[in-house]
Amino acid sequence: MNSPKVMNRWLVVAGGIVVQVCLGAIYAWSAFTAKLTADPFAFTRTQTQVIFSVGLLTFAVVMALVAGRWQKKSGPRVVTLTGGLVLGLGYLVAGFGGSSFTVMLLGIGILGGAGIGLAYVCPIAALVKWFPDKKGMITGLAVAGFGFGALIWVKLTGGFKFGPLDLTPGWTGLYGAGWTVNQVFLLYGVLFAVLVGLGSLVMVNPPAGWQPKGWTPPAASASSGGVLFTPGEMMRTAQFWELFIIFTVGALAGLMVIGIISLFGIDALTGNGMPREQATVVAATAMGLFYALCNGLGRIVWGIVSDKIGRKHSIALMSLIQGVVMILFYFVGGIEWGLYLGAALIGFNFGGNFALFPAITADLFGNQNVGINYPWVFLSYGVGGVVGPILGGFVGDSGAWAGALIPAGVACLAASVVALALHPPTKAKPVEVMKGTPAPA
Repeated sequence: MNSPKVMNRWLVVAGGIVVQVCLGAIYAWSAFTAKLTADPFAFTRTQTQVIFSVGLLTFAVVMALVAGRWQKKSGPRVVTLTGGLVLGLGYLVAGFGGSSFTVMLLGIGILGGAGIGLAYVCPIAALVKWFPDKKGMITGLAVAGFGFGALIWVKLTGGFKFGPLDLTPGWTGLYGAGWTVNQVFLLYGVLFAVLVGLGSLVMVNPPAGWQPKGWTPPAASASSGGVLFTPGEMMRTAQFWELFIIFTVGALAGLMVIGIISLFGIDALTGNGMPREQATVVAATAMGLFYALCNGLGRIVWGIVSDKIGRKHSIALMSLIQGVVMILFYFVGGIEWGLYLGAALIGFNFGGNFALFPAITADLFGNQNVGINYPWVFLSYGVGGVVGPILGGFVGDSGAWAGALIPAGVACLAASVVALALHPPTKAKPVEVMKGTPAPA
């Protein structure tokens, strides 16, 4: 059913990107870790990673237990708006909290994570329904904002200088202008609430039975997204647990590097004789430009690749490359070009997870139920978000970075083997969404 009065679906894409750019602030955490280990905060490296990990875990748990079902019942707009307000509140709490670790854990870790968890799934769930013909590409494009957001929020603190290229001559960022960490938190809190609120205005589902003009839906099958599984049915399949394991490992590796790249980079570069001030700039560029930019690009590219060669083979290839790079990163991270290249490739592959796993969840367990099913798959991200950064922080405090990066790389190699074993689940009574019939919300 097509109607000229139906919203242009690309407006939903634009709104989703705005929302995801703000939610990507959690990946800008490296912009704060070095300052939080200095006075007046004097946090340990492990403490900085605890805040990050709690935020990631809260993100995943709230998304699974609250956001998925709420957005299906009430629609994505109200859930997205609430998420933006909670996220903004979290950063305001941290901003007013002084140097208190407990208050920062509450603000960034719990409230900030909860806000992201509420809003994150809404653009994905809506866009899979608006673009059943381009699931891989569109989920990659939507969540690319999450990766690019980290680039924006990191560079706002230190200026938009990329090696010899300075996009803001004479301006060295909020820190260079004398802003404190708490003041940056306050500014970000206001921006997140306003921008996510604006993006939420176009977060709506298509009308029941709508489909893209000129697109013929494939026959319902266990690999087309036409067979619907409830969360309970999905979690009783081997495929769910295979996805859970692979995503846990991918998240562990990528989030570990996000959390420690500044600390590891400075240690590795200064260990090779680079002055600390220069090493700090190089490490910030590795995260703020190479990791963040390629994280966003990876979401788009891997999504497009998966539409061509299939989700299973894309996940296996991505995990294989990530495993090799994680192991090599330890050995080349003390060289400037090695830190840049490693950060770019790890970010690129890590970003691919967020295009591939929503799409394969829709493929295997149903397009129309991805909003309630994917949050449960996404809990694996929370597990990886606890283990990866905290392991990295603990190992960093002991000075033995190899004990974090190399095991993570080996785990990615094992995950690529698990991915190759994926196959569509079967269901005794498939539920087909027929052309012209109302689809589940």
